[in-house]
Amino acid sequence: MNGQMAGAVPVFLGLGSNQGDRLAHLRDAVASLMAHPRLSVTACSRIWETEHVGPDVQDPYLNACVAVATDLPPLELLDTLKGLEAAAGRQPDGHRRPRPIDLDILLYGEQVIREGRLTVPHPQWRERAFVLEPLAEIAGARPCPESNETIGQVCAKIRRKGGPWVRPYDGEALCGGQGLNDEGVLPGQDQAREQGGRGCYPGATSSSKA
Repeated sequence: MNGQMAGAVPVFLGLGSNQGDRLAHLRDAVASLMAHPRLSVTACSRIWETEHVGPDVQDPYLNACVAVATDLPPLELLDTLKGLEAAAGRQPDGHRRPRPIDLDILLYGEQVIREGRLTVPHPQWRERAFVLEPLAEIAGARPCPESNETIGQVCAKIRRKGGPWVRPYDGEALCGGQGLNDEGVLPGQDQAREQGGRGCYPGATSSSKA
């Protein structure tokens, strides 16, 4: 964890991987975030295994969310994340293809951003359980930038709708052994949590480590 930064903004990032050693890719990404001098990781969700969302057939993803504090402006943060993706082997034209790592800005403070190559929150984030389940774990009480609803309330709605399966992954903790406590929170941080239930959709079951 880095020291406190003047003017740091709370940011929530989504992580995903469905290529190669998925768990290793997620943990390497968190380690890279922790090592960055202008990023301070403050909380991590559990890891969730999720069905691919899209018209093509792909292997399941491992997904998670992390909270960071940063003084990087939104587009500089985006470029930093794209650099980490490239270093992990993600191809620049791999938007809808299997990928070793995907790093997305889900929330940047209270801002609603529409700047060409960056849209925050993502236009479809309210319909994506693979985003909402881990995000609600570390930001469940946080208000949505575009409405008076909380992240937890939006997550509860997507659970009731059903859809592609999402289930907690029984691998090691995403941030285990990296200075966070057993709940994925750094000591001294007071992160609002609204835990998601196990087996959010019909037929969802706990998975084994792949």
